[in-house]
Amino acid sequence: MSAENMQVNSEQVLFSTLTSDSGKQVGVATLNIEKALNALNLNMVQALSAQLNAWQRDDNIAAVVLDGAGEKAFCAGGDVRAIYQASITTPGEITAAATEFFKQEYELDYLLHTFGKPVLVWGDGIVMGGGLGLMIGASHRIVTERSRIAMPEVTIGLYPDVGGSYFLNRMPGKSGLFLGMTAYNMSGADALYVDIGNHYLNSDDKAALFEQLTLLPWGASQDANHQLLSDMLSTMSAACAAPASDSVLEQNQPLIDELMTGSLNEVLVNVSQIEPSTLEANPWLAKALKTMLTGSPISLNLVHLQSQISQDLSLAECFKLELGLSVNCCAKADFSEGVRALLIDKDRNPQWQFSDVASIPEGFAQSLMLSPWDDGHPLKDLH
Repeated sequence: MSAENMQVNSEQVLFSTLTSDSGKQVGVATLNIEKALNALNLNMVQALSAQLNAWQRDDNIAAVVLDGAGEKAFCAGGDVRAIYQASITTPGEITAAATEFFKQEYELDYLLHTFGKPVLVWGDGIVMGGGLGLMIGASHRIVTERSRIAMPEVTIGLYPDVGGSYFLNRMPGKSGLFLGMTAYNMSGADALYVDIGNHYLNSDDKAALFEQLTLLPWGASQDANHQLLSDMLSTMSAACAAPASDSVLEQNQPLIDELMTGSLNEVLVNVSQIEPSTLEANPWLAKALKTMLTGSPISLNLVHLQSQISQDLSLAECFKLELGLSVNCCAKADFSEGVRALLIDKDRNPQWQFSDVASIPEGFAQSLMLSPWDDGHPLKDLH
């Protein structure tokens, strides 16, 4: 196995290639801010986009791997401090910082979804928010016994973006709504159940995986290369003790559906009436519901509205909707306060705009879903 260093735009993302026995190469992009759990900033998004576009055009590149430095995380989300600073400087206004970050992040996510060539994500450790946006766009999504995957945006006054409007509504039953409302931490088994992951390996299989990538007879056909990679991963996975039956979400799907059925007010009533004995017997649920009830009421409202988005919307249409919603959240909703409490002051005591869902004026959450651009949508080229 040989690795050839390539020109790197930034030390925050490392790019290399693996040369296979067939002569074809596999591009490897490694998120490289280990101390920040590889959280995505705009610089990293731009570096990834430029390199992925180059690899997509390069006939010698047969497949791409996305990885994270260290053993703790693939990517723990987006580094939103710059957006926060811009938002508190001009409160109530849509900022260029928010628009550019989310626009370029969503363009990167969309590129992965539509890449054509196989894209493999090593989803070991923490995968949250923006990291999940990268992972869900890949064709081959590996989870391990250490995977901890979540959409925790309700805790910072946002909502599950990065395509969540598309993929959450395609999960079994009400599990997508539950994940968005509660920021529940999925295991690898849970991720397989809801199709965030589609292959399971053990965390110590990584070196063997990279070795196998160099041994595959990669060719010119993208379809054939997809099948090659799928077959190889299935073979490797069969040798692992895949936890397919260990999914808490799968085992408790009827309970989740019961809790999450109805209007937002009905969901809150369902949650409030759950028996204490049920919570004692299910600490995973107690934790999830506690997070839900301490999250932003605006976010809860948005997540519930998001769950009603028609499955007829294309992926591109979902990203366009989310860009408007995200910048509106930064300007008019709880995003700045949520980021302050969790990441800036770290007091974990957000003072949300509204004390509870019932206090939110009628139509307020719906207004956040309206595009702030009369014409010239920043993502108009997605289709």
